[in-house]
Amino acid sequence: MAPGHASDENYTKYGGKYTVTLIPGDGIGQETAAAVKTIFKAANVPIEWEQLDVTGYTEKGDVLFQQSVDSIRRNKIALKDLDIYASLVLIKNIAGYPTRHKDVDFAIIRENTEGEYAGLEHQSYPGVVESLKIVSREKTQRIARFAFDFALKNGRKKVTCVHKANIMKLGDGLFLNTCREVAKEYESTGIQFNDMIVDNCSMQLVSRPQQFDVMVMPNLYGNIVSNVGAALVGGPGIIPGANIGSDFALFEPGCRHVGKDIQGHNTANPTALLLSGVMMLRHLNLEDHANKISNAVYKTIERGTAKTPDMGGFSTTTDFTLSVISNL
Repeated sequence: MAPGHASDENYTKYGGKYTVTLIPGDGIGQETAAAVKTIFKAANVPIEWEQLDVTGYTEKGDVLFQQSVDSIRRNKIALKDLDIYASLVLIKNIAGYPTRHKDVDFAIIRENTEGEYAGLEHQSYPGVVESLKIVSREKTQRIARFAFDFALKNGRKKVTCVHKANIMKLGDGLFLNTCREVAKEYESTGIQFNDMIVDNCSMQLVSRPQQFDVMVMPNLYGNIVSNVGAALVGGPGIIPGANIGSDFALFEPGCRHVGKDIQGHNTANPTALLLSGVMMLRHLNLEDHANKISNAVYKTIERGTAKTPDMGGFSTTTDFTLSVISNL
């Protein structure tokens, strides 16, 4: 789910309400999406949902797939092919969720459109596959500026570029050097800049994660690092995420685990999608509603009144939803 552009007039808005395309997706998506809709309604959030049940098995030629694309374009909601270039995942301890590491609070920003995930693969000979990793100065500048601008806007102090330039000297070398160039543009802001090789970064994350503030990196590394980050603070069920472009935005859990093993059991933790929804509300400048819902979620977790199995409890998704509503 998500709305699109940085200026209010570009959102699809009727009768004082924003229209948002909601795609629950596979696995536990239907259950967590239902929880979000119920809580948003209880909080009187001015949003109308346009739900489309597209899944990972929906072919591009299907009518439903085309309907979802049309809905996204109409409502200023985003898909990968709409140049949603920045993935943002927030890794932060939540009170009431005991973890080994305390005071963890950092943001992972990954370039969404290039790198190994550009999808440029082919079989050059039977049994031989070539995969292209694309890195460009223009798109690296864009993601680096996004990282520094995010740091400025959110009172962050440091940006760390994560790379493998010691081995991939051209591709990751270009990414690192471009980030260094962009860092010079922000010297007057006081934001620090450093870089770290991705394998060392993985070790540092599990030994001393408090050293990180804002991290910027290519696509593949970001996918791996965000899952490590999720494990530090309690797992994929509580990590929110956003994918931002120039004209569109998509909000989803930061770690895309579909949870097919618990599908239909009413035990899924909807926190990740709820907090992603809160990020969406802030994107829409609906700060009061965002604060109301996030505070209710945090109270529910801190008080331990409705712990789903991933939190060490026996509560259902429904129990958690009702507890959040009672704390609104």
